[in-house]
Amino acid sequence: MATPSEAFDGFDHEAHMARAIDLAREAADRGDRPFGSVLVRDDEVIMAESNRVVTEDDIRRHPELHLAYRACRELEPDERAETVMYTSTEPCPMCAGGMRSAGFGRVVYSVGADEVVAFTGGDPATRAGVILDCEVVGPVLNDAGRAVHESFDW
Repeated sequence: MATPSEAFDGFDHEAHMARAIDLAREAADRGDRPFGSVLVRDDEVIMAESNRVVTEDDIRRHPELHLAYRACRELEPDERAETVMYTSTEPCPMCAGGMRSAGFGRVVYSVGADEVVAFTGGDPATRAGVILDCEVVGPVLNDAGRAVHESFDW
């Protein structure tokens, strides 16, 4: 029997990441910052969110944090451990803290926190792997993820 990590290896990483990047593009198109995420279990998207900090006037509406919140309300701990979060950009420390509490099995990102500062300015954020208690994988579809940031008016 495959371990959860081995099962995650068989997921369609590019398709799930493409969906997260599409959500980031949708967020930017409506006036929010370009971030999107999907939560995947058994290689199927079970939840999806995009950044809504501006349009919801809520600093907590990062997609990763909101998915962690929803997952804690809708899934049992063992179900959350069998999920992978695909996110267009490596989670910030706030989101990583919420995701650690949720107990996801793996996190996959497109654009690293170290790369985001080239678009946003400022100091590099703490890397998600320092906070998360799961495997962190990336970058996946990095050129596509970077293109969303490059076209955004930071």
